[in-house]
Amino acid sequence: MKKVFSQKVIAALLAVNLLTGCQGLFQEPDIQNNPNVVTDVDVTTLLAGTLLGVSFLHEDTDVRIASLWAGELNGLSRAHQGYAQYIVSSQSFFWSPLYPVASQARLMQTKADAVGDQWTKGVGQVLEALVIAKATALYGDVPYRQAFNDAAFPTPVFDQQAEVYAALQTTLDNAITNLSAPTGLAFASQDFIYRGDVAKWKAAANTLKARLYLHTGDYPRAVASAAAGIAGPAGDALVPHGTAQGVDINQNYDFFRVSRAGDTGFDGAYLPRLMQSRIGSANTKTDETALYNHYLKVGITATGSLDPNTTDGAFTANAPHPILTYYENQLILAEAQARLNVPAAALTALNAVRAGLATGYVNGKTIAAPGRRYDAYALTDFSPTGLANPTGLATVQTALLYEIISQRYICFLMQYEAFNDYRRLAKATPVVQLPIPLYAGTQKPQRFIYPQNEVNTNPNVPQPLPNQFAGVPLF
Repeated sequence: MKKVFSQKVIAALLAVNLLTGCQGLFQEPDIQNNPNVVTDVDVTTLLAGTLLGVSFLHEDTDVRIASLWAGELNGLSRAHQGYAQYIVSSQSFFWSPLYPVASQARLMQTKADAVGDQWTKGVGQVLEALVIAKATALYGDVPYRQAFNDAAFPTPVFDQQAEVYAALQTTLDNAITNLSAPTGLAFASQDFIYRGDVAKWKAAANTLKARLYLHTGDYPRAVASAAAGIAGPAGDALVPHGTAQGVDINQNYDFFRVSRAGDTGFDGAYLPRLMQSRIGSANTKTDETALYNHYLKVGITATGSLDPNTTDGAFTANAPHPILTYYENQLILAEAQARLNVPAAALTALNAVRAGLATGYVNGKTIAAPGRRYDAYALTDFSPTGLANPTGLATVQTALLYEIISQRYICFLMQYEAFNDYRRLAKATPVVQLPIPLYAGTQKPQRFIYPQNEVNTNPNVPQPLPNQFAGVPLF
């Protein structure tokens, strides 16, 4: 995995982009032509730049492809129409800035050690885990142990996916230890996620641990980690945005409204069908009309088109974008408890999400009240004839799981975790899945394809090369 960019230059570029926008991240030709223009970057500046890189990776093309393949969005034109039809190749995917950003997170830790600061090191470990977790979830086996020392390991080995997940749990355990230190460097001005609140970073680390345990089916540990995770909406890890074009706007807004208007939309996607079926059901405790209108708006790009709401909803220029949230934490807790057949605890966690949605809060925004109702469920609502069991599932456990999974799918719009769920749920027991249809062909994509640059430069790439329909080991 030969790096095109030097670590120090990437750090400087990320830091500068905090002020100048991230749309052209890692595309400056001078970075390739002169990799020695920057001599040093301090640890707090490195923190700010790495946060920007991690934020970019949660709003990039990979996330859109994952949303297409999860059935949440549809590709209608140009490259994204091909993506929606599962037409991709090794030229469709890139590990820059994925691994350069992870490398910056590792460099943060080295620099934090040099000044004896456990807090900044802990944040660096959380950021590293976020990036590598995305890589292994989407690609399967990936480099990790040898990924950050290109001098010693210019062609790093690919660690097995199970080993990567285990190593990430260790990384996060170490992060929690470091974030529990009594003192550390102040970094509030460089931290645009939590403003230097170490307790919030620690909770986020636990939520990420819970996510990874849910992926591996370790439900008792998922419950334990979620119990120490993000405790309320104020703890959400959200990427802040503004309204200045090319500076700080939400990247979804830029794609949906400015640079690629009409390339994607909700016409033909499963998400609006699911939400409409819930809105039109006999479930008198739930009305998701307001959330539906928050996500979708008719006629922005063309008459009658079903578009992402870039006007006054989820995808405005200044809309915050989620990385880790309280709703995800509670839905992890809900699903894990349901799979452990502890329905009362699962219901408590699900109702906590519903209580939040009832206030109108969604990822840093508040939706107006009309069409917004989320009354607390009772377990009897999930009986075979219960109002929250529209498909007549035979047991309370499976009906409760179906509602939890549906709520996850809706909450994860434009997050790659929806694609992880689609694949994961095919193996989780009891098997409960949403009836997400295929857009094309007879096979559903199961993974991203290893990038061509990695294939060309690293002899350790798994052989034979898996295509997009070959499952990753975990899912």
